[in-house]
Amino acid sequence: MEYLGKRYLFTPGPVSVSPKVLLTQAQPMTHHRLPEFSEILKEIRENLKYLFQTRKEVYFFASSGTGAMEAAIVNLFSPGDKVIVVEGGKFGERWRELAETYGLTPVVIKVEWGKAVKTEEVERTLKAHPDAKAILIQACETSTGVKHPVHEIASLTRERETLLVVDAITALGVYPLPMDELGLDVVITGSQKALSLPPGLSFIAFSDKALNMSKNSRLPKYYFNLQKEKNAYEKDTTAFTPAVSLLLGLREMLRRIRELGLERIFKHCEALSLACREAVKALGLEIFPEVPAESLTVVKSPEGLNTGEFLKFLRDNWGIVFAGGQGELKGKIFRITHMGDQSPFDLMVALSALEMGLKKFGIRVLLGEGLKAAEEVLEKYL
Repeated sequence: MEYLGKRYLFTPGPVSVSPKVLLTQAQPMTHHRLPEFSEILKEIRENLKYLFQTRKEVYFFASSGTGAMEAAIVNLFSPGDKVIVVEGGKFGERWRELAETYGLTPVVIKVEWGKAVKTEEVERTLKAHPDAKAILIQACETSTGVKHPVHEIASLTRERETLLVVDAITALGVYPLPMDELGLDVVITGSQKALSLPPGLSFIAFSDKALNMSKNSRLPKYYFNLQKEKNAYEKDTTAFTPAVSLLLGLREMLRRIRELGLERIFKHCEALSLACREAVKALGLEIFPEVPAESLTVVKSPEGLNTGEFLKFLRDNWGIVFAGGQGELKGKIFRITHMGDQSPFDLMVALSALEMGLKKFGIRVLLGEGLKAAEEVLEKYL
């Protein structure tokens, strides 16, 4: 039977998008080569620098975040180049797969899923492979909810020729990750995460050190060619047809981010994540990641719970959509996002459904315990 009530999306991408942004994207179509659109692009480019906390240009493509990951590979490296890959989840695997696809030589630091990489291990690997061109890492590994120590690892690469290439797709705009201050060489994100937009835009910014390395890249590139985009930006346009409607939504969201300020947004995400974790623990459940990111709460499925059936029930019967596990975590965890158009009271809806759903599936929980724990956290922030 079809669910008749309001639906709530709590997946870590795509995320819930505000009605105002959706309506902005429904404006009549304009042409991307008109002077009026160049003005829109100028505003977007300036506000992207604020989001990335950089003075460098931020480039965008009509793709998912994986497109910007591929853009990093093809614009920086040449066949046979050695790169260090931190592989502790599904998206760490993606870095390795991209490196292999383009004929690079990945040196993989295998990290147990749910654990954060140790800075000392990265340092040992750098010393063992001083010819490595870059470290490829996630700031937040979306598949596990782990927050890697990017701030500390950046201190290892600032005085080296080795680049630090950061997939911040589930981190940028959630917690502090100032590109220039930390000395990050490449930062990547996507529209369907903290930017609270539909999927379809990816973003990438290069430091001067990365731009210098890109001059020697010999990998093939056409659409994801940074130099083409740079030349087009200098004329206040794009190399290829951009995602016009998505960019109108992006302009609206970036205005909103500027208006609120990054510090306030970071505090909002911190409040949601801490409240959710405390609620989960109050219900007797375990948090999966060793070092949880503020972007999402990843919960170990309790013994005896058929996670797939549980998530399907919440979705089909109550309109509550959580995400399950990926790869080796399929059926072992579920994930609740704190990104997107989400208020503290939306989170209370999620936690209420979690409590009631677990009880319905035979898991012993005391109704209201999770909500109480979350409320005690949130009242300090609200």
